[in-house]
Amino acid sequence: MTPTAEPAQGDHRATYRDVLAEPRFRLLLSTRTVAITADSLRITTFSVLVFTATGSPLLSALAFGIGFLPQLFGSLLLGSLADRLPPRALIAGGYAVECAAALLLALVRLPIAASLVVVALVALATPVFSGASSRLVARCLDGDAYVLGRSLNNIAASGAQLFGLALGGAVVAVLGPHRALAVSAALYLGCALALRIRLPRLEPDECHGTPGSPRGDGGAVRASLRGACLLLRGRTVRRLTLAQWLPPAFVAGAEGLIVAYAGGRHFAPGWYAVLMGCLPVGMLVGDLLVGRLLPPPARERLVVPLAGLMGVPLVGFAAEPGVGASSCLLLLCGFGFAYGLGLQRPFLDALPRDGQGQAFGLLGAGAMTLQGVGPVCFGSLAAGIGTGGAIALAGGAAVLTAVWILAWRPPASPVPVPNRTRGAENGAEQTSRTESRSRPSPSLGSAGRGGSCTGS
Repeated sequence: MTPTAEPAQGDHRATYRDVLAEPRFRLLLSTRTVAITADSLRITTFSVLVFTATGSPLLSALAFGIGFLPQLFGSLLLGSLADRLPPRALIAGGYAVECAAALLLALVRLPIAASLVVVALVALATPVFSGASSRLVARCLDGDAYVLGRSLNNIAASGAQLFGLALGGAVVAVLGPHRALAVSAALYLGCALALRIRLPRLEPDECHGTPGSPRGDGGAVRASLRGACLLLRGRTVRRLTLAQWLPPAFVAGAEGLIVAYAGGRHFAPGWYAVLMGCLPVGMLVGDLLVGRLLPPPARERLVVPLAGLMGVPLVGFAAEPGVGASSCLLLLCGFGFAYGLGLQRPFLDALPRDGQGQAFGLLGAGAMTLQGVGPVCFGSLAAGIGTGGAIALAGGAAVLTAVWILAWRPPASPVPVPNRTRGAENGAEQTSRTESRSRPSPSLGSAGRGGSCTGS
């Protein structure tokens, strides 16, 4: 097999040009960006469709969130498939399923309950598709290139979400909600075809768990539950997972109150949209600057300060600032999201090689689910203490999470990296050590991963 391009390998400081030189990553990035645009278009359009049909704000909100909440359950029950099936078939098939669901909603006048069930069923399978995609990115890119690849994914996602929201409003206004859903279906179909045609089929041993490993035995549900327990039982993986789940969930709780805050402060109409746009803009700028300008050790040293930066500006909402100050605070909060770049390599190092797909699916599914729960929790608190106080409380929770990360990271390294040569408490690390007897170590700098993204 041909090794991946040398500039994108190893532990040296990579550049975005090095990362984009990898054709498979370039394909995955472009199709994911289009798919996120389609997601935003479909989600907002479906919410509009439900509100138009029912006039119920509750059902409209449920339509908006129904694509996120079931993902954690899907990861727990089906997540092992991300490591047991060929990634090309999974990723392209995932986009095809999204296309079919959008077409069904566009062409068939289903009852509202049935429409919600369709979206929820697709959400159950989403962690499998996304886990396979993230696993393939980890195979394509090594060392610092992997971290910059995640940075590019975040930047593209932020831009695609903003574009998708704007596109959704324009397309619904011009074509109506049903035709707008058909447009999103066409975007999903384009992604599926591009991956099926241009992504090489991988060798079987690059797509499945190691023969005889626990993840390859038994049915998919049993293997998925066992794999999730194995991953979360270990302290290192559990801590790194929670560190990536909790701060965004708290910020999402605050974000869900921005409209109510703007209304309560009697801001001019339309300003709430500006405030909501400040977070993704800050995220885009933060990922770009931290990913491009800082070397890997600096990114990992800044995990705690940047995680704290997500929360500290939100605490300022306790003083109920005006439009200008609120915009600046939200921009700073969004910038802090770059803290996640310093956790990418330690998290990947902590995973067993044959469980990476499930781990990435679990990471994304848990994040999406908690970000759906966050607004509900802090919205309930806002009824008693006011929106400004609830936003400040969400910021304080994010700051406490940063303090928690500071408390458990070892003094000798920015974030914990598992020791694969000695005994460890992590069940996932134990699996990795067992597998290392028969193949190279899956650490980010190993040559054993250099060519694992090539086609057969």
